[in-house]
Amino acid sequence: MEKSVRLQYLEAMGIDAWELRHPSIVTEQAVAAPVGWASQSEAHHFDAPDNEAAPTAEHPAVDETATDHRHAEPALQTAASDSSCISESDAFAPLPHHPKSHTGDQAWKDLQHEVAICRACALCETRTQTVFGVGNKHATWLLIGEAPGRDEDLQGEPFVGRAGQLLNEMIRAIGMRREQVYIANMLKCRPPNNRDPRAEEVDACHDFLKRQIELIQPKLIVAVGRIAAQNLLKTQQPLARLRGIRHELAGIPLTVVHHPAYLLRSLPEKAKAWEDLQFALSVYQSLET
Repeated sequence: MEKSVRLQYLEAMGIDAWELRHPSIVTEQAVAAPVGWASQSEAHHFDAPDNEAAPTAEHPAVDETATDHRHAEPALQTAASDSSCISESDAFAPLPHHPKSHTGDQAWKDLQHEVAICRACALCETRTQTVFGVGNKHATWLLIGEAPGRDEDLQGEPFVGRAGQLLNEMIRAIGMRREQVYIANMLKCRPPNNRDPRAEEVDACHDFLKRQIELIQPKLIVAVGRIAAQNLLKTQQPLARLRGIRHELAGIPLTVVHHPAYLLRSLPEKAKAWEDLQFALSVYQSLET
């Protein structure tokens, strides 16, 4: 990716990138250790913070009219001129061509229809519509969130609200576009008032997500947020202990990133989110070698 384009993406996230006047050798570890990440807007739903994170309630009320805090945090320290910085040509070569399969297309249509008519749990009574998933069905990256929020329930697509806008910028910051990845949720219906998913609801949607993974066959799965990570990995460990580790789900490498809705509520955690993205990228790149 051209440096000017990458800087535009970082600027869109509210990040002021800078480079040394006399560049020195920067280690790969240093690139993954920024000092700040400014936010775009307020969060609109879920993903509660860990105990060691910001002192907010489990699902705090959000003022939809809150002003932009884009310049509230220090600039992100980057090494834009270093050869180890992200390059679209190096890190994300064009996805291989997959000829259309009639069987595969029909399998996707059948699965989406099953989701649309599902009444396996009580969420079918309160949903506006199901939220199946969106993106490249042959993607190498699969991002899995917790559950639809209000905007997703209305539009039928995951991550379309303010948190979704930040997620898009996070994806762009590592050299990809939303259209290149596939985005889904554990739950295909919105829990009322964006409460945490219940065990029976996760179980009801389990086979749908499993079949999506089987159809996509991604090289990397990214669990977006604490609740998604804990459910996918069958653990109660806090997010702090799940980050920066290469896990596996169904034999596929899995990494964990902070949920963008949480990031919009907790400005100091932006730096950790950038570390998460850098680690996910490093795991993906290791699969290509």
